[in-house]
Amino acid sequence: MSIKILIVDDDVSICEILEFNLKSEGYTIEVAHSAGEALEKLNADYHLILLDIMMGGMSGYKMAEKVQTSKNRIPIIFITAKDTENDMLTGFSVGADDYISKPFSIKEVIARIKAILKRTNQNTKATSINSNTLELNDFIIDFDAKCLIIKDNKINLTKTEFDILSKLIETPNRIFSRQEIIDSIWGEDIYVTERTVDVHITRLRKKLGEYGSAITNRIGFGYRFDITNL
Repeated sequence: MSIKILIVDDDVSICEILEFNLKSEGYTIEVAHSAGEALEKLNADYHLILLDIMMGGMSGYKMAEKVQTSKNRIPIIFITAKDTENDMLTGFSVGADDYISKPFSIKEVIARIKAILKRTNQNTKATSINSNTLELNDFIIDFDAKCLIIKDNKINLTKTEFDILSKLIETPNRIFSRQEIIDSIWGEDIYVTERTVDVHITRLRKKLGEYGSAITNRIGFGYRFDITNL
């Protein structure tokens, strides 16, 4: 099955450059010139979204939030001229899987796409092989469906948030350093700072509500999932 990528950018020339080069790599490409148009096109057939941030109408940030809270949790790579650390952290906090600054190298874009698709494919395979559900009181995590339920309420986690939670909970009470989390969740091919991990952990704790305290931090060492707090 061909990999299908949605390019979302209001700059026609950038869309044409990306479309031409990605088609040459064998990908099936669709283009949208606004977030609104992209959301109308969006369905489960897409494997990845290349998304600009500064567009007329709805911003890329807002679109990413809508994608991550929908049933179609598709990996997102921001490609944008907004390149400060705060811009990058905001991008990751709304559920982006990677962040590339303009002007970009097409070779870098292709490498980042391959890294994201490889990670996504590996996670899918691992889930299909190790089908299980962990239940701790009112806290239920379904690794097959990539779903978290707390007190019969489904909690909407981004893909990255779910991956971090799964990483911590797979070995309860073990402390994972920020670098271990980065290597496991993002891999070597994507530049992520330790502060980015903190941003995701903060958002994850908030979504866990009263169970957010189960994710503890040992200063200077890292994070762990303390099941005694459930």
